[in-house]
Amino acid sequence: MKSEILATAFLGLAVRSIISLYPYSGLDSPPMHGDYEAQRHWQEVTVNLEVGEWYTNSSDNDLLYWGLDYPPLTAYHSYLVGRVAKSMDPRFVELHQSRGFQSKEHKRFMRATVVTADVLIYLPALLFLVYCIDKTFKSDDKLFLFTLTVAYPGQVLIDNGHFQYNNISLGFAAVAVAAILRRRFYMASFFFALALNYKQMELYHSLPFFAFLLGECVYQKRFASFVAKISRIAAIVLATFAILWLPWLKSLQATSQVLHRLFPVARGVFEDKVANVWCAVNVVWKLKKHLLNDQMALVCIGCTLLAALPTNVLLFRRRTKVAFLLALFNTSLAFFLFSFQVHEKTILLAALPSLFLLKWWPYEMVLFLEVSVFSMLPLLSRDELLVPAVVSTLTFHLLFKCFYLNAKQRDEFPVRYLANISSILMTLIMGASLTIPAPLRFPDLWPLVVSVISCGHFVLFFLWGNFQQFTCKIS
Repeated sequence: MKSEILATAFLGLAVRSIISLYPYSGLDSPPMHGDYEAQRHWQEVTVNLEVGEWYTNSSDNDLLYWGLDYPPLTAYHSYLVGRVAKSMDPRFVELHQSRGFQSKEHKRFMRATVVTADVLIYLPALLFLVYCIDKTFKSDDKLFLFTLTVAYPGQVLIDNGHFQYNNISLGFAAVAVAAILRRRFYMASFFFALALNYKQMELYHSLPFFAFLLGECVYQKRFASFVAKISRIAAIVLATFAILWLPWLKSLQATSQVLHRLFPVARGVFEDKVANVWCAVNVVWKLKKHLLNDQMALVCIGCTLLAALPTNVLLFRRRTKVAFLLALFNTSLAFFLFSFQVHEKTILLAALPSLFLLKWWPYEMVLFLEVSVFSMLPLLSRDELLVPAVVSTLTFHLLFKCFYLNAKQRDEFPVRYLANISSILMTLIMGASLTIPAPLRFPDLWPLVVSVISCGHFVLFFLWGNFQQFTCKIS
């Protein structure tokens, strides 16, 4: 079993290395370039400026040019990577002069930092979660889950292709989920605080953690036990935040400046064509013409909380392993569909729990994971990652078929029938978008079609997930 797991991990790293050879976001696209340049620029800023200046606009830190807009743990990571970059070649992070820097050596270095995060954080976290998910799982079940989690194309294409470090925040979140399943609640609190301090999008997972931990505290037999447990959890979370935010806690202005960078309301409800409800609604009812950004933000908060509340109330009352994973899935989908300033890549937050629901709902979850990759098609096409996207998705599907073919199956006919219809529809849309040019009057036709079709799938999965949450008898 150990040799198969190790071989799977090495194959996963080989795939990531191959995809790293493809172009990245913003290659040869001045003046702003893309996410690759954003990550490089954060290294430049953190290495050359004092900590207190990292989130502040100045002549040396133009926030309009990829200003740092992730929490402090991302900034510290950028500083660490930047120090290594500077030791290799000072040109990589030279203040002002390195803007838009591109070279083969720098690309190899940047790609290596992502693979290093895969090796040190993401893949071990997935393996830990696979072993924690259910003691009744056989060796073949664990190998099945680990292989599909490692091979999931969405995370690989975004981190190792497009270029980001979602593997770090998702890795911390996976360890936190595993800790909940093992009933190590203090460990879960610590690692989820790390995930949230690396990327604020981990708020997508926050309500299920809050509901589960609060339920565990409230349903203690003695009031003293309730106070002790909730105090320890609060102390761990607050201490983690305090240590990471320490340089910006010296003044209210410094703290508010960081928060302003993390939650930029002025950017609008969405930027590109993203597969959520607001982008779909905007097709027929232009949101910006009827609602100000502040008003839209309040609408988004209200709708998101309303959509996420039922699944978390139920989790608070009935805390099982499967219920927790379903709540993570439902809540992250609620955030993706209804929240403010959503990006295509945040569907990865819903993909994480869905990967570990594969054992119970294999065909449903595989379809969801494939739709999640399809929803990012415009982004991947723009980054010239269409070929690896198609190949990796087909490979993922074939791996699923190989593992699941001989497994004991329930009656899957209706689900398989619907999954086949969805697959044909997505294939036709992708083919049409590549062969039929969009009309001059509607240049964004195909990205819009992809986002609306994907949104329709996600809404159905959101309803399905909530139905399973309220009716599922799996403990």
